[in-house]
Amino acid sequence: MFARLGRGVVRHPWWTILGWLVVAAALIAVAPELKTKTDQQDFLPTKYESIQAAKLAEEAFPSAQKQASPAMVVVKRSDGQKLTAADSQKIGQVAQAIKAKGIKGVTTVTATPPASTGAIQLIAIPLPNNWQDQEAMDQGKDAIKQIRAETGAQLRGSPLSFGVTGDLASTVDNEKSDNETMALIGIGTIVIIILLLSIIFRAPLAALLPIVVIGLVSEVSTKVTAIIGNALDLNFDKGFNTIVVVVLYGIGTDYILFLLFRYRERLRAGEDKKTAMITSVARVGEAIASAAGAVIVAFLVLLLASFKAFGGLGPQLAIAVGVMFVTSLTLVPALISLLGPAVFWPSKSWKKEPKPRLWAKIGAGVGRRPAIAAVASGLVLIALAASAIGFKADYDFNASAPQNTESAKAMKDLRSSFPAGTLTPTEVYVKSAQPLTKQSLASYTQRLKGAPGAGSVQDPTFNKDATVAKYAVALKDNPNSSESISLVKGPFRDYVHEGAPAGAKVLVGGQTAVFADINTINNRDLSVILPVAVVLIGLILALLLRAIVAPIYLVGAVLLGFTATLGATVILFQGIENKPGLMFQLPIILYLFVLAIGTDYNILMIARLREEAREGHDPRRGAALGIQHAGPTVAAAGVILAGTFSMLVVSPQSMTAQIGFGVAIGILLSAFVMSAFFVPALTALLGHKAWWPGHSDAVKQAPSGPDGAVEDPYARTGIPS
Repeated sequence: MFARLGRGVVRHPWWTILGWLVVAAALIAVAPELKTKTDQQDFLPTKYESIQAAKLAEEAFPSAQKQASPAMVVVKRSDGQKLTAADSQKIGQVAQAIKAKGIKGVTTVTATPPASTGAIQLIAIPLPNNWQDQEAMDQGKDAIKQIRAETGAQLRGSPLSFGVTGDLASTVDNEKSDNETMALIGIGTIVIIILLLSIIFRAPLAALLPIVVIGLVSEVSTKVTAIIGNALDLNFDKGFNTIVVVVLYGIGTDYILFLLFRYRERLRAGEDKKTAMITSVARVGEAIASAAGAVIVAFLVLLLASFKAFGGLGPQLAIAVGVMFVTSLTLVPALISLLGPAVFWPSKSWKKEPKPRLWAKIGAGVGRRPAIAAVASGLVLIALAASAIGFKADYDFNASAPQNTESAKAMKDLRSSFPAGTLTPTEVYVKSAQPLTKQSLASYTQRLKGAPGAGSVQDPTFNKDATVAKYAVALKDNPNSSESISLVKGPFRDYVHEGAPAGAKVLVGGQTAVFADINTINNRDLSVILPVAVVLIGLILALLLRAIVAPIYLVGAVLLGFTATLGATVILFQGIENKPGLMFQLPIILYLFVLAIGTDYNILMIARLREEAREGHDPRRGAALGIQHAGPTVAAAGVILAGTFSMLVVSPQSMTAQIGFGVAIGILLSAFVMSAFFVPALTALLGHKAWWPGHSDAVKQAPSGPDGAVEDPYARTGIPS
């Protein structure tokens, strides 16, 4: 099949290119924009309590929900002393001035009493908070800037200093930094790919080809995703867009590399430029198709996720990989067949076989002592995997952001004198068929004050017909910490439910409750997605290899690589950097890339090992030659893909940096430990048994030298025959 495809593309390159461009232009012209969301609770199923509470709040307190993001002006004395009565009076005047300013979106401004410590006083300003409405977001961000300007003008010359904090204030503070970082990541990704490809091929065209092709594929895949997303009503998380682009550049470069390496190999063997490309597509096409198939299946399994952000991310990535797969076996071969050896210009190294060096020595070592190679590489993975037991989930996006901004410093001041959950209280709703009053809820109000972890409890507010009462409970500890999330998930919810007033229903909502439900969903999703993906990838490998044994240890190796990657990330961030935990989405994200891409490299290596076996080499010689020939391709692909993800490490957002490091180290482990040592060594040890019950390693052609005589393959590897 792939030979026929190669012949069709190479014989009609201009028609192939024209057809691709026409389809791309049509999609870009007519497809809708990709719709994305940013609020995490939008991705939760309605059966979860925090979402039921949010819907009840929308119905009972619609005006309050529209003013759901309080901005807090945190005021203190510049000399560090306690606030005086005159200071407090001045703060009240500032609140009145802010209200009199007529800032759009500002309806109420309240100066609270000074904290019990006397160190700070707050001015609370509810602001519109609709992350899906860009106009409302722009209005809120503009309000933050005006509040800061007016407060600064009012306090100029006084002994008081201030800072404005809250979600919108944090967004304003980090927006410029985030935009600059994303631009740096985008530019850095392209520079790394060009630089590394230039080192590998010493040819500008070979280095630029992936950038140009993948840039077009990115546009096309986004449009295809928008069409399918609208048709299937999928939800896409805006926060994952950068990851999708980085994945596309990484995987796309991998597939183009697989093709370029084999094309160069066939040119060196003396084939003309068109025959070399046809042979390359025939030889590498199956491996690329199987690798793409495994990646697409791994991504599509995310449709089983209850957390719909991943349910959207899976198809988004699968579509991108699918478009890249089609492109890599059509448009790319067409372009290269037209360029011919000029794709490697001005280097002339493509004309001659390089002297066996590093990869030949590695192959020779694994071929001689496969048991030692298997045990040594396995121990490295197991040692790292052991640290994964210490994984803790972190939901605190604010703590992940830079801590030198005005909003971060003001938040620190606020939490030094008030319960940490003051700005993001946990909400307790009491719903009854009969009207509620403060008197009828007096005993329940008193009970709430004794709830586990409660720092302060506001008196209840009621909806119009008084059938719903809302309590705002400020937790003592950081509301986004794993401790608070575990508290709300269990003891807190149990406590407030058990004491519910007679005939009433109690629901717990708010940000901490949302994260508690996300925690439950994540645990469920990982327990479902991982086994299903493993089974499906195993089936793909079984179909590719026509065997059962090899797919079993290949999947086992990838699972071990996934766990080792998580362990390595825990060691760095929780151990060395002493972070309270890792991004709660990290295990799923590592699953996406390490499981899928690790399989990618294993497929390329195992396909080469089978090819060497079919040429008549015994298992140890096959391992040596397989590493020598496929090792450089896997290594180059791994370094480039790891390099693209390593750019995320420069992000000032700790959680983004964790993704960058985790995926990069996972790819390097997959390329340099798993595919280069562990898999070839196991295959060499098992020999023919690896291909049971089929005979896919059966000899098809004896290896021969230029004069037709049987060649001793160990002559090329340095292994004595």
